[in-house]
This record gives sequence, structure tokens and C-alpha cells, in this order.
Amino acid sequence: MTQATLHQHTLPHHRPLPVDADGFLIDPALWNAGMARVIAEQDDIGPLGPQHWSIIYYLREHRLTYGAIPPVSQICRAHGMTRDAVRRLFGSCRQAWRIAGLSHPGAEALSYMD
Repeated sequence: MTQATLHQHTLPHHRPLPVDADGFLIDPALWNAGMARVIAEQDDIGPLGPQHWSIIYYLREHRLTYGAIPPVSQICRAHGMTRDAVRRLFGSCRQAWRIAGLSHPGAEALSYMD
């Protein structure tokens, strides 16, 4: 797991986000929809639409309920989407995880996210 040092990632006209060295929110309880929009803007994802939000809330619910990352195939089945469609929305699993405001998943899980 990465160090818990606070890094200030921000955009003009936004307050700094409390993220770790890899850009993951330090405390998922601090997350809100505004933070998701800022992170999406930082990652050049563009405006978040209904499909984005559906996956974001699914990721948060799964992680906070089960303490684990759902497999991409499960995300795809739950949302009736292909892997390519999910990738087009977020770019990578890592970006989706960050936008969902979830903490660092650990080195091994992170290696599968790009």
C-alpha cells in the first residue's frame, strides 16, 4: 500500500483534493459527486453521464460492502456493457476507481487496473 502522505491535486477554482501519491482519495468517506467531477476533469474523462454514475456508484457500493474490487466482467454484466464500452467511459479501471473516490486498492490490485 502507498504511504498516506497527503498530496494536493487541484484544478483552478477547486479546493485541493486529499489524495495519496497515486492520486487515490485518502478517505472514501470524504467523497462526493463534486470530487468525482473534479477527478474526471483532471483525468480528461469529460462530463460524467448516467452510465458513468451508474458504474461509479456500483464500484463504491461493492467496495464498501465487500471490501473488494469487483471483476470487470461483473461490472459489465451488471450494466449490460462490454469491456470496451466501460473502457471508453473511463479509460482504465484505475481512473474509474479514482473517480469513485475509493482508496488505494493495494499494489497487486493496482497492477491489474491499467
